[in-house]
Amino acid sequence: MKKHIPNALTCLNLLCGCLALTSIFTPDPQNPGLHNLVVGAYFVGLATVADFLDGLVARALRVSSPIGKDLDSLADMVSFGVVPGAILHQLLTTALASAAPLAGGLQYLPLAAFIVTIFSALRLAKFNNDTRQTNSFIGLPTPACTLVVASLPLILAANAGAPTAIDKLILNPWALLALTVLLAGLLVAELPLFALKFKSFGLVGNRQRYLFLLLAAALTLWLHAAAVPLVVLLYVGLSVVGPRRM
Repeated sequence: MKKHIPNALTCLNLLCGCLALTSIFTPDPQNPGLHNLVVGAYFVGLATVADFLDGLVARALRVSSPIGKDLDSLADMVSFGVVPGAILHQLLTTALASAAPLAGGLQYLPLAAFIVTIFSALRLAKFNNDTRQTNSFIGLPTPACTLVVASLPLILAANAGAPTAIDKLILNPWALLALTVLLAGLLVAELPLFALKFKSFGLVGNRQRYLFLLLAAALTLWLHAAAVPLVVLLYVGLSVVGPRRM
């Protein structure tokens, strides 16, 4: 039965993605403009944990299989491909509605959010066929991209009583479009990034990973949801610096 445990976790990832989508498009009576994006963001967090655990458990139990790999990509396409596009779509719709009447074709602008979905599909297909990505990544992993997007409604919710300049930036349609293009580009960029896969728990060979985890934990304790974009930026930055220069 142990060979089914990783696949069960992958299916949990997929279920959380489906529940996130349901939440994202369900109106919230208290905040009809943004729907239940916060609930969707929490399901994204659960999907990320399940996605991390399925690979960890598969390696620990030594039950990796081609079916498990394909299932993982299919689940990721929903949770970390369709979901971030849906969140960005809703944010763009809200941002445009509050900025000005949707005229002159601008009512179709939120559809640009699904550029992230398309590039996530390209990223996953590339990952499955790129032998260079066995122990590291080339391009931003789809879960990291989705966590950045999912953090946006959490930041808005945290500042609901007193909107800040960051909230105005998040609900700026052109800033959201710029973020969409940036994330799409990072997903398929030829940018080597380290993976959080520990072959051993010693400091040798893991200095980069431990430094990232320590700084990420400190940022999260300090800034909460607002730390997520900074954590991803830190991840990219430490990858560019590289272990040889650490």
